[in-house]
Amino acid sequence: MIGYYDYTVLLTYASLVSAVLGILICMDGQGHPFIGVFFLMICGLCDAFDGKVARTKKNRTEQELRYGIQIDSLADLVAFGVLPACIGNAMLRVLPSMPEVSRRHLNRMTGWPFVSIFYAIMAIYVLAALVRLAYFNVEEESRNEKHAGKRQYYTGLPVTSASLIFPILLSFQYITPFDITPFYFVAMLVVSALFVMPIPVKKPGTRAILIMILIGAIDFITMLWMYVQKFR
Repeated sequence: MIGYYDYTVLLTYASLVSAVLGILICMDGQGHPFIGVFFLMICGLCDAFDGKVARTKKNRTEQELRYGIQIDSLADLVAFGVLPACIGNAMLRVLPSMPEVSRRHLNRMTGWPFVSIFYAIMAIYVLAALVRLAYFNVEEESRNEKHAGKRQYYTGLPVTSASLIFPILLSFQYITPFDITPFYFVAMLVVSALFVMPIPVKKPGTRAILIMILIGAIDFITMLWMYVQKFR
């Protein structure tokens, strides 16, 4: 059987499975964007530790190392590229009629001019994520060939930041009386630009990762609590 299945890739595989489940839920007839966001945060949690887990195996072959780089980026494209776009699509389709969020919405913007713009933004976002990840792969392979050591900076905003940005944004839907859908797509457009801009972004250390996980956990618990409260 081709591929690798040891513990170094299990979190990456788990992230992909979580992303696929989130996509399926979002694309269902009554797709739920907020449940999709929960799966997005799970993907972010898996990604926070998959690299650290993989590096604990000291005897990885060159082929295993290259395989790890490739599947990590492929999984990230699905989790942090396609899934956020599907969440946006679910917001367009079902958010105005969902009972657990405020019923006082802005115009639903279901006319073809607005929908066309939003769909174009989703396509741009996924394309930007693809370009960002492909460029990262090229850089990473060059670094490994030169034995440049541990990476200190990224070029452009990492796509994994989507697992924190979009859940925080969606959490505001529970506390504002207005539809945040247009703001979600504006955020997607801004994040798309940041993915491909040649700006240095310092790689977070263990402390920074733990802080981001704490923020994500607080957001996850808060959204879950508000979601439950709406049905009490």
